[in-house]
Amino acid sequence: MATTRIKDIIDAEVNGQVRVYEWRKTPSQVTTAGLWFDLSMSSGNPSPKFWFDATPLTAKAVYQSTDGGFFHGADVSPMTNYLRSMRTMTATSTGLPLTMHLCDYLLYYPSIDDGTTTEQVMDNSVTLPRYTDGLGVQMLAITVAGRTGGQSFYVTYTNSDGVAGRISQTCTQNSATAIGTICTSATATQASGNPYIGLQDGDSGVRSVEGVTMLGADVGLFSIVLVKPLASTLIRGIDAPVEKDFYLMSNELTEIKDNAFLGCVCLPQGTLASTALIGNIKCVWL
Repeated sequence: MATTRIKDIIDAEVNGQVRVYEWRKTPSQVTTAGLWFDLSMSSGNPSPKFWFDATPLTAKAVYQSTDGGFFHGADVSPMTNYLRSMRTMTATSTGLPLTMHLCDYLLYYPSIDDGTTTEQVMDNSVTLPRYTDGLGVQMLAITVAGRTGGQSFYVTYTNSDGVAGRISQTCTQNSATAIGTICTSATATQASGNPYIGLQDGDSGVRSVEGVTMLGADVGLFSIVLVKPLASTLIRGIDAPVEKDFYLMSNELTEIKDNAFLGCVCLPQGTLASTALIGNIKCVWL
């Protein structure tokens, strides 16, 4: 959903239907240039969310009210909450330029074992809490215990049309050991520049993960998190904040669902260890 009436937006802000949330993340992890990284597992404000804190291979839904994330206010239904603007900055140039994707984190499957070469079947007694049709929903494979690297796997899933047994692209894992690294990413490797696991041709999203099959044994663990990408930004330098007003730039605003868990994945060009990343999100509801 989107809105294109600037008068409605201005009236909502004048009436106090607006919230600005300031966030600050300071990763302790030594990240690797060219490998995507999940900031939600880093220290700071909001508190880190650990994608291994539930029963292995069992789907668990994620909510602002129970898990945190960038706070966008209380539920506003029957009105609709929108992302108006986003500001990001840092005073440390080591990881720059830094591409960032703001996502709604929906559901995760904890602690998939790199050392198990038979299919690891997921428990889907819990389903998507938002975007329930799966349209636009993507899969992130987030490292929760380091590995040697070089092994491959594929995912079987149900797509946004409700068709089960779909098979992802085969993913080759990188060798990064930093917790929070997207283990399928490597911008220098063909077909690995995207943080999200590639879907079968013709698919537009994921409703659930059915299973994961490792094509070789390794040490390590990763979790698959289903996310809905919402917006993107890029920190180019340390000289000024990057500010994006999404209405002025695109003449529309992206909806923020009630109780959504918001967080960012990013693509550093060096280590983010001890780097203070600071910013805010501005939401307006009408």
